[in-house]
Amino acid sequence: MADASAPSASPPRKSLMQTLEVDTRLLGMIGAFAIVCIVFNVMTDGRFLTPRNVFNLTIQTVSVAIMATGMVFVIVTRHIDLSVGSLLATASAMMAMMQTSILPGMGLDLGDPWIAPLAILAGLATGAAIGALQGYLVGYLAIPSFIVTLGGLLVWRNVGWYLTNGQTIGPLDENFQLLGGIGGTLGTTGSWILGLIAVVVACMAIWSARRSRIAHEFPVKPVWAEAAMMALSAVAILGFVAVLNAYQVPSRVLQRDFQARGETMPEGFTQGYGVPYSVLLLIAVAVVMTVVARRTRLGRYIFATGGNPDAAELSGINTRLLTVKVFAIMGMLAALAAVVASARLSFHSNDIGTLDELRVIAAAVIGGTALAGGMGTIYGAILGALIMQSLQSGMAMVGVDAPFQNIVVGAVLVLAVLVDILYRKRMGAR
Repeated sequence: MADASAPSASPPRKSLMQTLEVDTRLLGMIGAFAIVCIVFNVMTDGRFLTPRNVFNLTIQTVSVAIMATGMVFVIVTRHIDLSVGSLLATASAMMAMMQTSILPGMGLDLGDPWIAPLAILAGLATGAAIGALQGYLVGYLAIPSFIVTLGGLLVWRNVGWYLTNGQTIGPLDENFQLLGGIGGTLGTTGSWILGLIAVVVACMAIWSARRSRIAHEFPVKPVWAEAAMMALSAVAILGFVAVLNAYQVPSRVLQRDFQARGETMPEGFTQGYGVPYSVLLLIAVAVVMTVVARRTRLGRYIFATGGNPDAAELSGINTRLLTVKVFAIMGMLAALAAVVASARLSFHSNDIGTLDELRVIAAAVIGGTALAGGMGTIYGAILGALIMQSLQSGMAMVGVDAPFQNIVVGAVLVLAVLVDILYRKRMGAR
């Protein structure tokens, strides 16, 4: 018989990562991103991590990252969308024709403040309608999403071609171009204000989550661990803002702006670009999609359907209508990405969005979205898009040929799926 007087076994001590409750998958992705940045920074003699390249890398990531957030919902529900690049091209063509032909024909001149909002609304409506149509074909007519969207890949790009008669359309409205990147930024002061607001919001969110866990009698992290997470969040946010503010506007551009206002530029005057409007748009999309995924009935239905479609349908979820909604959201986000992509170029071209469907799917999968459905995160997809863009930008800077770039991207995608499979097997074995 065991000795009753023997001391009870003490609970095993938690490691630092267990105490902080850090997502190991997220930590691995951040580590991979850091390795990519360090390797390319060494190979480019320090040019990869300059403020200028970080700024360009950020605005180049936005359009794919926006679509990747929608692709998470599509893949979580056990579907796929191969048409997003072509859908982007059709929405871009529609917005370009609205700005240069349709709205001017209705009496609105290019530069009118209503041109950009009306063109964007037309593009979003186009994307949502096309997405809903594809969702109807998948959900109600039971055509596999692979076939529907593969057909859409061919159909919608050529619809865009016919809308523009195969021509490059531009220049686009100046207000519209503000959403492209360099043309529209908050400036240094506005960026610091945004950064401080973001820090406050992040700290409040962490503390609110802690209070909610206490209210529901769930275990919580030590206060010092919560404070550490707040500090890490603040450093990451303000560091990102500092890097973007460090990218200086060329003096010739500043001189031109001063001359346009009839003023003389002071000697030694400098100004940073700051956070681009397109990045603000991505942040807004990320917040909205995260709230939808975690806090709404629609999000719960999406993940429940992906986890077990039969059980979801038996529990009363209208999985057919849900499929239409998911593809409509994807279409709208593709149109929003078209705004950023065409605004960055300042014109619409027929090859816009080419191969974006592969980049978007790769970003979602690298970000931890399970192809088997039921699992995925918005922040993971955005980080996956950033890793993809970093790989491509870094290879371009070191002079890697485009075909080999695609070989590397394809290999990384396969490796990411393999890592995901091994990770899930390991977690299932515990």
